Amino acid sequence: MNSKFAGQLLLVAALLMSPPGISAQLELSVVDDKGNPLKDAVAALVPQQKIDYTAVPTVIMDQRQNMFVPGVLAIRVNTQVRFPNSDDVRHHVYSFSPAKKFELRLYHGMTAEPVLFDKPGTVVLGCNIHDSMVAYIYVVETEYFAVADAQGNISLAAPAGKYQVQIYHPQMSGNFPESTITLDDSQTLNNKITVNNLSAAKTAETVDEFSNLF
Repeated sequence: MNSKFAGQLLLVAALLMSPPGISAQLELSVVDDKGNPLKDAVAALVPQQKIDYTAVPTVIMDQRQNMFVPGVLAIRVNTQVRFPNSDDVRHHVYSFSPAKKFELRLYHGMTAEPVLFDKPGTVVLGCNIHDSMVAYIYVVETEYFAVADAQGNISLAAPAGKYQVQIYHPQMSGNFPESTITLDDSQTLNNKITVNNLSAAKTAETVDEFSNLF
């Protein structure tokens, strides 16, 4: 094989192995109406053209020390979630949310079947035995989403183009006004988002009277 032909093959291989064109960057800072960082806020960039997702990825929401871990999870529509129970006591996971109603009766370990989330929306989870256990799953119609860190910061990468920005948070008392942004692969876009419609955070701990019986 001559060197010219070998070079052409290497070029073709490099092109085939190149990642998809995700080159635009969005940096968000999410705060409340007092300017405090909003941990666990979810941001999603929804493309203008609707996409039918056929692949079914699997993610995990664990249960440890009578808590869901993580307490806030964002997933793409048509994703299945496993709910392992790492505690020594059994849990009974359920949701009455319109986006996904389901029930995983008393179990521990990895015995529960995964749950498919095939509709967009907010899913609030609880445990029928331990009332203090609450978690939130945000099912979005996009692959471009993230959850804010403790400083309220979110980094998102997506192909250049126009997107609808969606914001979610467990304390939000209504829908956040949607907006449209345009991402340019020539520069990073930095935005600050203030969420005003927040209810008071629950600080009192709920006592689970019969939790040790299960």
